Amino acid sequence: MSTSEVTLAAANAAGNATAEIGSDQTQTKAEGFLRPAAAERPTPYIEVNEPRLARNLEAMQQRADAAGVSMFPHVKTHKSLYVARQQLALGARGITASKPSEALVFAEAGTPSIILAYPIVKAQSLDRLLPVVKERGTQLRTIAASTPGVDALSEAATRHGVEIGVFLKVDVGLGRVGLKPNDPAALELCALIAAAEGLHFAGLLSHAGHSYAAASLQSLAKVAFDEAADLAGLAGRLQERGIAVDCLSIGATPTCLGAPLPSEVDCIRPGNYVFLDGTALRLGICTADDLALSVVARVVASNDTHFIIDAGSKSMSSDRGAHGMGGAGFGTVVSAEGDGETGMWTLERLSEEHGFVPFSGRPLPLASRVRVFPNHSCASIANFDHFTLHLANGEATTLPVDARCCQT
Repeated sequence: MSTSEVTLAAANAAGNATAEIGSDQTQTKAEGFLRPAAAERPTPYIEVNEPRLARNLEAMQQRADAAGVSMFPHVKTHKSLYVARQQLALGARGITASKPSEALVFAEAGTPSIILAYPIVKAQSLDRLLPVVKERGTQLRTIAASTPGVDALSEAATRHGVEIGVFLKVDVGLGRVGLKPNDPAALELCALIAAAEGLHFAGLLSHAGHSYAAASLQSLAKVAFDEAADLAGLAGRLQERGIAVDCLSIGATPTCLGAPLPSEVDCIRPGNYVFLDGTALRLGICTADDLALSVVARVVASNDTHFIIDAGSKSMSSDRGAHGMGGAGFGTVVSAEGDGETGMWTLERLSEEHGFVPFSGRPLPLASRVRVFPNHSCASIANFDHFTLHLANGEATTLPVDARCCQT
């Protein structure tokens, strides 16, 4: 069976599961969401299921290896040195980070190579990171999408006596940061990067974040195909001008997991694949059994329409999905007591410290615990200083979210 056929089969299974468990009238259909009893901890807290985490990490690395591309997973999803070390041990060549302060945490821990996938427009933004990069011998690459950005990077590199690799950020459809692949300014900016003091042109980098709005696996595959074609076309035009393009780098879990990896690319930067979430399930790129992260909460009240849990927007976040491209509600709710309860509900709305779960006549007992699988796992774990790692043997350990609150 081909990669695309395997992906389609998994997606069909996910879609069927989702259709079957859409109502709490069919309680037994929620089995894919059920887990062992949650660890005894004050609620709410983040729990990561270690066997599922390991399985997700291995599966993506195997996809990268089979396609002959290097892995630079995006650590914004987990912000954890523990998880990053697992990724590197499996074969990742380095990591991708969002902000200089986030990259600093991983540089200080000895990560050999870092892609800083965020536009720097002030040289001072790198004043804490670059001394550590220089001391540790870390390979640092970042992005630029403007002349002021290139100037800022050049100033920072020369001031600190380092060399920075710089990708041109290419906007392939999300409409966030980057130049369009057919914009004549893209060629000029790449030439500027190649000529700038302290910099070298690293290649082309994109993020197909609009893939999170895909309506089918076929549309996901088209996004991936178009992204690769856009980068390859621009690379060809650069080479005609005598500018070597060493790397084409793409990064979005939906395209990296839900479609065959394009032969044109050299590097992938998925992030969400480590935990997955309700958005990945909606897209059909995983099954409920693949979800590695949940928020464990407690039922603290009930009324005639809802039971209320102690996890609100300050635990779940108010994000319904990546780039706001989520489904209904804020997550899927099941019992966390390991007591055989097979009901399933939707976290319908949030206050800051309360979650509202419509129970359709079947409330859970007060003080009982629930497990909420969020629509966006990256945004949920960022609300916590620590997470609980639930091991295969039933034991649990607490680990820090090392790069939490890295906003600069």
